[in-house]
Amino acid sequence: MGSEHHNSDDLRLFHTSEHPCGYWPERAARDLVLDPRDPRLAHWYPLALGWGFRRSGDIVYRPHCGACRACVAVRIPVDRFTPNRSQRRTLARNADVQMRVCPTHRTEEQLALYRRYLGTRHAGGGMDSHGPSEFDQFLIGSWSEGRFLEFREPCDKGPGKLLAVAVTDMTDDALSAVYTFYDPDHADRGLGTFAILRQIEWARSQGRAHVYLGYWLAGHGKMDYKRRFRPLEGFDGRHWRELDDGEAA
Repeated sequence: MGSEHHNSDDLRLFHTSEHPCGYWPERAARDLVLDPRDPRLAHWYPLALGWGFRRSGDIVYRPHCGACRACVAVRIPVDRFTPNRSQRRTLARNADVQMRVCPTHRTEEQLALYRRYLGTRHAGGGMDSHGPSEFDQFLIGSWSEGRFLEFREPCDKGPGKLLAVAVTDMTDDALSAVYTFYDPDHADRGLGTFAILRQIEWARSQGRAHVYLGYWLAGHGKMDYKRRFRPLEGFDGRHWRELDDGEAA
């Protein structure tokens, strides 16, 4: 793993060695990673989001591949977002779903749902064997300020059935959608889309400017849903700019 220095602030960055791409397995990928031992990661993280980075556990990274620029960091400008017709239908379909904001402490119920989701959505991909330690390493950061947004069916007595969990990081001016998992038996609810819509509502209610969605890849089926949130801004390596219909189509 090579390293670089940010001269003005002595921020250490590392290049990973090549590894199979998580989106296109036939391609080789490399990442640029902030020094995971730096005690100032919580300070750097909001800035890093603005530089196109993303968090996985305690690792803050950005794809930095030699010849490929397919991964585009994207975010939603909250004040300018209006749900489209399909998204309004998703909101109506889930009008009975209750959202609870919870601390990032794993529960057995959350873990069971996570494993069911991976077993259905990522069967044979390696993640479907995740247990408690992998859950914590992937979703819970030791230094980040995050919340688990739980989405549950209504129930008169106690919490209703857990339908989905959206792992969400909080900064002063933004939310970052880290990962969402949901009950595969309720896929027709559009819970992934619903979770983002509720994150946008939550960000707006707290005066936050953006919801970061991680990376969008043109032509990748599992990333295609992100282009349906408009307006959508993409990071070109220097600046954020609104993606036009031709780019995000």
